[in-house]
Amino acid sequence: MNTHTTSFQRLVDIMDELREKCPWDRKQTIQTLRTMTIEETYELADAITGEDWKGIKEELGDLLLHIVFYARIGKEQGQFTLEEVINGICDKLITRHPHIYGETAGKEGLVEVKNEEDVKKNWEQLKLKEGKRSVLSGVPVSLPATVKAIRLQEKAGQVGFEWDEATQVWDKVKEEMEELQEAVGLGDMDKIREEYGDLTFSLINYARFLQIDAENSLELTNRKFIDRFTRMEQAAQAKGRSLADMTLEEMDGIWDSIKKQNRTD
Repeated sequence: MNTHTTSFQRLVDIMDELREKCPWDRKQTIQTLRTMTIEETYELADAITGEDWKGIKEELGDLLLHIVFYARIGKEQGQFTLEEVINGICDKLITRHPHIYGETAGKEGLVEVKNEEDVKKNWEQLKLKEGKRSVLSGVPVSLPATVKAIRLQEKAGQVGFEWDEATQVWDKVKEEMEELQEAVGLGDMDKIREEYGDLTFSLINYARFLQIDAENSLELTNRKFIDRFTRMEQAAQAKGRSLADMTLEEMDGIWDSIKKQNRTD
């Protein structure tokens, strides 16, 4: 028995014991765990954004616990076992990677794998063969809008609904900017909302063509803003002032000073 198997079995045994003996663990259901799982996933995302490897390791452990917890409840409810969960993903990985575990030649809709994009194309085609009604059907409804836009664009691109190069996407961004300004000029709130959404969607697509994560980029900017704004508050307090008592020009002066400090740090 290798170390992976031993460690995983230890977790399963602990989960079984807690489920039987701990009042809190015994009380949990899939509904009560759901919110906590979402929170743990976001904590992992935060650790990844900050490249906090210690945090990533810890949060991965927390998520693994949740997976084992759900499987234990599934077994109690007579729905599935942990072994079925594991074998299910193993079978899916083998089926979805015919270029590794089979053959793509002669199979309808599949291409010969030469790069990662070919793998993605085959993945979507195989999902359709498994009974998915649309290449977009695997995108969760509850995903945050930015992440959902990225996934929709990626999936549409796998079947060829895609721009050829980044300059075309940027032209689309500029077109959507003009349409938004036209809507603003008309004062039509419904149209403004629609065109703003179109512009945001196009910018996310442009980020994808630049090979950057739009969600992560925005989060990094959020963190930068929080850092600079907090330092601006501290600078004002050092002068015996509060931001609420300052003019916009005074605050801009402090803000610019903080930006210059960041460039020299």
